[in-house]
Amino acid sequence: MTGAFDTVLVVDFGAQYSQLIARRVRECQVYSEIVPATVTAAEIASRRPAGVILSGGPASVHVEGAPGLDPAVYSLGVPILGICYGAQLIAEQLGGSVGPNRRGEYGRAEMTATGDGGVLLAGLPSPLPVWMSHFDAIAEPPPGAIVTAATAASPVAAFENPDRGLYGVQFHPEVEHTPQGREMMERFLRRACGAELSWSMHSIIESAVASVRDQIGDGRAICGLSGGVDSAVAAALVHTAVGDRLTCVLVDTGLLRHREADEVEEAFGRHFGADLVRIDAANEFFAALEGVTEPEAKRKAVGEQFIRAFERARSRIPDAGFLVQGTLYPDVIESGATTHSSTIKSHHNVGGLPENLDFELVEPLRSLFKDEVRSVGAELGLPPEIVNRQPFPGPGLAVRIIGEVTPEAARTLRHADAIVREELRRAGLEQEIWQSFAVLPDIRTVGVMGDERTYGRPVVIRAVTSSDAMTADWARLPHEVLEAMSSRVIAEVDGVNRVAYDITSKPPATIEWE
Repeated sequence: MTGAFDTVLVVDFGAQYSQLIARRVRECQVYSEIVPATVTAAEIASRRPAGVILSGGPASVHVEGAPGLDPAVYSLGVPILGICYGAQLIAEQLGGSVGPNRRGEYGRAEMTATGDGGVLLAGLPSPLPVWMSHFDAIAEPPPGAIVTAATAASPVAAFENPDRGLYGVQFHPEVEHTPQGREMMERFLRRACGAELSWSMHSIIESAVASVRDQIGDGRAICGLSGGVDSAVAAALVHTAVGDRLTCVLVDTGLLRHREADEVEEAFGRHFGADLVRIDAANEFFAALEGVTEPEAKRKAVGEQFIRAFERARSRIPDAGFLVQGTLYPDVIESGATTHSSTIKSHHNVGGLPENLDFELVEPLRSLFKDEVRSVGAELGLPPEIVNRQPFPGPGLAVRIIGEVTPEAARTLRHADAIVREELRRAGLEQEIWQSFAVLPDIRTVGVMGDERTYGRPVVIRAVTSSDAMTADWARLPHEVLEAMSSRVIAEVDGVNRVAYDITSKPPATIEWE
């Protein structure tokens, strides 16, 4: 999707904020992509980026094996912004000095501009609150660079050498805790890089539709609808591109939420002109998951069964050679797309695909974040009940049932999950929550019901707030709402005798349990 847009490459050195940097660039209407730290100067040059941003990272530049940047990148004439570790790396590689600070800086710090503040800071308030997270610090900037800001603990909180297109900041402008951070990044993009601000919903759709038409040509495609917003928007984009040469396939896996298959079928019947085929494959999915308890094995088993279901659907559409999937950019990153980024979990539509795939994949959302997908869906005219639908994992309830996935466990969890979501709707809180659901752990707990001892399963309620799912905070639900959920789950769901509430943020946890 890069052809029609100026591009900024974000070099990932293992920072938890690399995705956030990429999103912030896009919010400034410039297209961005994350690339691994092993990227070469030749690879960067071939992309002809408007600019390069070096992310933070957990390593010290002095540690053996710490990720570095191909030194030839500095000679490409492409403006470079280093953030935290990235700034230290620029200093270390180009003749400055970096060493252990007398004390680390973690969290809020007051930063004072020096001189005129340079390109990034000129005219901004000083002192200025910024967000720090480092132990090493830049002692001397590279020769030719000027110091543009300092804090009590960091003599070189920011430096610039506009003649060489080099900019470094020790703090994190991408986080909300740096109030002027977005303006600093806009200045880098507009003033230093001269990037064209062309990344908009309209341009995204135009580019994606053109790309899909080019890929599919005169062929036919099928799209798997999972019940989530991603597959729905992917289907809408492809339908815009190829019209009635798309057939949507709704696979009822037995792992969907309460009435999910019926609701999706009904919504698409009212608002969407594409062909829709519904396949009941619950028996096949439960058979494939029998005895499987490891989360990655579950995801791969579900991915395999999805493909087999689509292949069976092909008997009705024998000339369909393309499979449309709602893969998003975070899916790609979390599945281990960059060298210094861990594989957090594979996704059934990224890491869970079988090798003998008998389709050519079409992934029109592969370069988009979730909030961008929702905006695209709204721009395409999809109804709010689809666009605003809560995220739902491709493997469905399989990754919310801890341990073996059985029809009985799925029924139990589906019932509990429906109660959780219903109580949020009753309380008028549904739109404030990014994601809410129930989890069924593979343990038993002692209880007392009707003066008799019980030994049933607990249910864990999970509700988080977020803007993009890269980070998330546990939702502070009113106690009366939690009480209603707990009382109803225990009273109405057979075999459950205890309810707990998950108060862990992301990080350190993920939103899903598996």
